Formats: sequence, C-alpha cells, structure tokens
Amino acid sequence: MTIKALIFDFDGLLMDTETTLLQSWRWEWRRHGLELDTAGFFANHGGDANEPRYAALAAAVGPAYDRESSHALRMAHRAELNAALEPGPGIVGWLDRAAELGLRLAVASSSPIAHVGAMLDQAGLRARFEVLATGEEVAAHKPDPAVYLLALDRLGLPAAAAVAFEDTAHGVAAAHAAGLRCVAVPNPHADDARFTAADLLLPSATDLPLDAVLARLAAVQDAGHTR
Repeated sequence: MTIKALIFDFDGLLMDTETTLLQSWRWEWRRHGLELDTAGFFANHGGDANEPRYAALAAAVGPAYDRESSHALRMAHRAELNAALEPGPGIVGWLDRAAELGLRLAVASSSPIAHVGAMLDQAGLRARFEVLATGEEVAAHKPDPAVYLLALDRLGLPAAAAVAFEDTAHGVAAAHAAGLRCVAVPNPHADDARFTAADLLLPSATDLPLDAVLARLAAVQDAGHTR
C-alpha cells in the first residue's frame, strides 16, 4: 500500500528533550551536593517516570528534602534548557520533503499535550502536524500501541498506509504492535543494539533524505513478501 502519512514520536526525536531531562535531574542532585547515578535513568516505557526519581533523591537527601520545592526548581531549570532547543538535525528537511510529497504528518507521544504542543510551538513546527496524539489521551503508554492507534484513527488510515519514526526501543515495539513499519533514529542515550526490530535504523535524520528512507522501507517490504 502507498505510504500516505508519517507518524513521529516527539521526545528525543523531533527535539532532544531527553537530554534536557537528564541534565535537569543532574542539576537537581548537584544542588544537594550529590551526583546522580545515570544507570537505568531512562525507563523502558513511555510516560512519566519521575516519581521513583524523586523518591531516590529524597532517600539520598534525607528528612530535609522538600519535594515540592525540588520539583519547582528542577522544572524551572529544565524550562530554561528546553527554551534553547531546536528541531533535531535533519528533521526539518524530512518534514519539508514530506510536505512536497503530499504526505500527512502526525505526532504520537506518551508525553502530555501541554509539553508536546508547547515545544512544537517553540520550534515553529506545530502547524505542520495534522494530528497530535498524546499520553493523557490513552490508558497505557508505549510499548503499548494505544497512542499510535489513536493517531491512525484520527488520520483515518490503516497502519499499512503510514510509517512511524522512533528514538527508543519501546517506541519501536509500540509502532509494530500498532501494525506500523518503523524507522528508528536512536536518541543519544539509547543503546543501538536494542533496535534490531526496527525496519530501518539510522544514526541520524541527516543520514538519508526522506525519499531514500521511504525507498529503503519499500525494498524491505518487497523482500519480505518474496520470502
């Protein structure tokens, strides 16, 4: 089936908000004279994983820890970091070419619309996306396919007519569970070795123009049909 739409994850793909998340937590630990252990920092699922992070910091600081103040200060610092973010390398080129090809665009993110929408507005990208499907609208986060299924429903398209773009292994799993082919562009904190299920793995969106990406996907699909 002809590809009619592209569905993008947001965090770590369209904009590198994963790095600013990590930086904000490092900053907050250092504010208490401590160093964050980054092992296992990034969860193997979408959505909010901050409660156990706050619990770990509270345990490290002790009774003097003020959760409300800690959250407010960290969020303010992250907002400053996010304010300097631009779209990921190569992303705007892909979006420009998608428009030239008449492809419809959607976002499927486990994050809430307040975050996704504000960041897309900041980058001047929101108007490019016909559909936004976000985490507060579904009962389960990636690797559950719910947010991708919501995006497809809003597009009015079957999975075979769309392609997903992801930066995490659990995002790839969610896309596949929704019946989508998936291009993986791992974020700087993801282990490339975990992306063996992706239909196409790219170090960066600058590695291939969109036409070549779609051609490679078509070739993979054709090869699969001839086996």
